[in-house]
Parts: sequence; structure tokens; C-alpha cells
Amino acid sequence: MATQTRAPNETKWKEWPDRRIVSECLKGNEEAWSVLIDKYKRLIYSIPSKYRFSEDEATDIFQAVCLELLSELPKLRKPEALPKWIIQVTGHKCFHRKRDKHRTEATDPADAALERSSPARAEAILREAEDEQKLRQVIAALPDRCQELVRMLFFEEPPRPYQEVARTFGIATGSIGFIRQRCLERLRKALTEAGFS
Repeated sequence: MATQTRAPNETKWKEWPDRRIVSECLKGNEEAWSVLIDKYKRLIYSIPSKYRFSEDEATDIFQAVCLELLSELPKLRKPEALPKWIIQVTGHKCFHRKRDKHRTEATDPADAALERSSPARAEAILREAEDEQKLRQVIAALPDRCQELVRMLFFEEPPRPYQEVARTFGIATGSIGFIRQRCLERLRKALTEAGFS
């Protein structure tokens, strides 16, 4: 389905809206498939992670979602609904796998109570995954330098020290605070426009 090699115009594809990527996928363009999967792999993996599946189980779910995406993509009427569709399909696969796992394992009363609360928990997981995907999309729309700065300072564990960030960007350490502030203002504005409060 997807190749490991990346063409020089990968950046161009990443900037395309889902409608255009889906259209190229439906034409059989393997590079578009690769970009589509790459764009949504973190979203897909995030859901089994919230269900506390093992890495192997999460990989199985990821593959099942990708196969369903391959077979069902031609039926998708609104490409802009793709992230929500992916969240729902992945959530259903996780929920059913968890339910089937509980049925085949010996359960105690505490597990039974957990299973009864699963639909509410599943809904909360899906809402959380939707919010995380919106955040990823908002960050991806920032200028490249802001994306990289936000990633370095807020998504790496541990966060990089300002000195290292400054070296990466080839600027003075004292400039990082100012650039960080501008990027956070852009992010805040974009989050507000996306409906985050």
C-alpha cells in the first residue's frame, strides 16, 4: 500500500488538503497513499494507546484500520471528514478488541464493572483523539520554524534547553524567548479559530 521511499516533493503533498490527497489516492498514486498514512499514523496509534493496548496490539489495529481505509476510501463522500472517520473506525476496532479480550480472559467483578463503563470511556477516548488531531492540524498549519520550535520545547521529553534550540536555528539564545512568544501567539490565535477555548 505505501512505500518507504520519500520523493523530493513530499513537502508539497503534506501541504495539500485531504480532498486533494484522497483524490490522488483514488487515482492509484502510491506517494499520496504514503503521505495519507504518514499524516494520520499518529492519530491512529494514539487511540489504541489510550486503551492501553500493547505495542503489538496497537500495530495490529493500525494495520486493520489501514486495510479498511484502503477498501472504504472510495465510499468516503466528504474527504474533509476523513479524520473523524479514522477516529471512529479506530475506536470501534479498539472497543471490539478490548471486549473480545475480556470475554476470553478470566474476569473478576472489578473487570466486569470496567466493561460496563466501556462505552462512556470509549466516547471520552474518541473526543480526546479528535481534540488531539485538531491540535496536530493547527500546529501543522503554523510556519515551519514555529512548528519546529513548538515541537522542541513542548513535545520532546525532556524539552530541549534554549541553548540547544538556538544552535539548531542558528540564532542567539536570547532570541528564543521572543520567537517562542510570537509562535505561541500564532498558535493561540489558530486554536481559537479552530474552536478551542
